[in-house]
Amino acid sequence: MISASRMVSRFLVGLSLVVAMVGCSAKPKSTDSEDSASAAKSPAADTSVAENTEPEEEPPFVFEAKAYEASAEQLLEQRLPIEQTTEGWIRLFDGYTMLGWVIAGEANWRVEDNALVADRGRACLLTTTTQWADYELELEFQCDAETNSGVFLRTGIKPRDVKTSCYEVNIAPEDNPFPTGGIVQREKGNPVTTDPDQWHTMNMVCNQDDVTVKIDGALTCEINDAPSERTGYIGLQFRSGMIRFRNIRLRPIGLENLIDAELTHWKQYADMPGEFTVDDNQHLIVDGGKQQLESTQTYGDFTLLADYKMDDPKSNSGIFFRSIPGDVMMGYECQVNNETMNDNPLQPADCGAGGIFKRQDARIVAGEPGRWNSILLAAEGSHFAAWVNGLQVTDVYDDREPHENPRKGLRVEPGTLIIQGHDETTKAAYRKIAVKPSPVPVISEDTAPQEENE
Repeated sequence: MISASRMVSRFLVGLSLVVAMVGCSAKPKSTDSEDSASAAKSPAADTSVAENTEPEEEPPFVFEAKAYEASAEQLLEQRLPIEQTTEGWIRLFDGYTMLGWVIAGEANWRVEDNALVADRGRACLLTTTTQWADYELELEFQCDAETNSGVFLRTGIKPRDVKTSCYEVNIAPEDNPFPTGGIVQREKGNPVTTDPDQWHTMNMVCNQDDVTVKIDGALTCEINDAPSERTGYIGLQFRSGMIRFRNIRLRPIGLENLIDAELTHWKQYADMPGEFTVDDNQHLIVDGGKQQLESTQTYGDFTLLADYKMDDPKSNSGIFFRSIPGDVMMGYECQVNNETMNDNPLQPADCGAGGIFKRQDARIVAGEPGRWNSILLAAEGSHFAAWVNGLQVTDVYDDREPHENPRKGLRVEPGTLIIQGHDETTKAAYRKIAVKPSPVPVISEDTAPQEENE
């Protein structure tokens, strides 16, 4: 039986390929009147047309997907300070590429001046490829006076009903039933006036069934006990008018740190070389040997935040997940390694921090030796994504056939977490390994999208 998460993940894979490969829609055929005008080439006809020509209409919109690239310097500049990443903050948009996003329709979403921009096409969402449950989301937006847009929380790729299945934080004129800062079909909120020449900050906290919205620091809307799906994508809406989004950051909330002085959440293996200890600073120390520290609890879909430090760039550790309980590192591995080839961050020597071993290397080594680094890992069904120091480095789907052992095939069943000691040279410290299981997603993509949102 295929889980709901896996079904949604497969849908996203297909949609991503359609967006990337189709590129554009067919241009409309010329009308009979246009054909007649082309056939009539007499000077008299030309003069008549010239004298009575209306202002030339804008050509029909043609949807085209674009590919983007960024240099190592550009990407590394988008990392966040450790003071923020240790709290879980990540960038959902790196300012240069659309990694981690999918266009769920035909609008001209694009990257322009470090912003995600749309102004033409059919109403649709630009959504994250990762689902989120409880979080704080902050972004900046700029819009024209008559723009109708919004930010969707816990949404499907095509939202079903904004009254019950998701939250739509509106961006719309003041005469709209739900003006900017309100939550469509739920709460009008306190209207705010936006300046088309200014960027405005929107902060949203989505926690259980409670949502708060602030615009430029002022509370515009707060609702409690409002029904919605418990998890879903984040969607940026194009409906009408110019809309721009930038500096899109997220912090998952409610993660529990599994490191304590007695390692009560973990099982050790005395017959394996190396050792795991907790020092006076409550840091987990990994010291040499092919060794594993295994969680006593199992996790299927989850969000995990780890702070790690390794002084030697060749030092190697890893965070295994959905592992076969009691077996030796038989799970997916989120790599913890800062080594590069030829001092090039775009060339990981061994998968790279945040890479999913044997599934997808990190696109850039964003961790550094000799300092604290943060990894945020999200696992949902067959989809995995990781951020290092706030920068997304992987976005991968496991499309293999199901298998009990993740080394041999897709495993969506819960398994243990394992902290790895790779070999006798491993010297690593972890000051935080915090995790939160994900709610079971119940989003159905088979239901017709909601068309009447404001």
